[in-house]
Amino acid sequence: MLSFGLSIFIILLLFIIFREYTNEKKYQAQRDKKRSKHAPKVKKTQDITSASATTIKSTPKKPLTSHALPEANYPQFTHQRLIEMGLSNDEAKVFVQELIPQLEMQIPLIHKMLYLADFHQMERLTHSIKGSATNIGTGGVADLLVAFNTYLKKGTDIDIAKAYFEHLKQYTQELKIQYS
Repeated sequence: MLSFGLSIFIILLLFIIFREYTNEKKYQAQRDKKRSKHAPKVKKTQDITSASATTIKSTPKKPLTSHALPEANYPQFTHQRLIEMGLSNDEAKVFVQELIPQLEMQIPLIHKMLYLADFHQMERLTHSIKGSATNIGTGGVADLLVAFNTYLKKGTDIDIAKAYFEHLKQYTQELKIQYS
């Protein structure tokens, strides 16, 4: 009788694990679908090497390369998420003011990894502050960090990473002004 009960328990446990696994896969698929709908708009630019238009003889030209640089037109950062969780406006502002030094600490580290073209380390650094920013609020630096971190997971174009980094510095500065 004990082995029968144990067998039933194991079967139920396996069923629960399987169900959680399938629910997680569905959740991830829905999340990816939502993210692809709200992906940041990118602007195409071309690097064109200068060639003299007045010369008649043909000179070898470098191939054109195009980069899809992020525009980063995110709405202003808001700490509404913290207020919805029950914090007062003043308490929520304290959390945001604690986020700013975290961002300022990570920016030089990200810059160093950008210089070394170490995309894996940049992804790890942006991931750590992305969590803090998205837990506190939405828009601005939080949305930028989500896009930057998502790009770094698979992207390898240093120009795009530099553009995201410049936007990160800009949005961090805007956050400092907004909450000072």
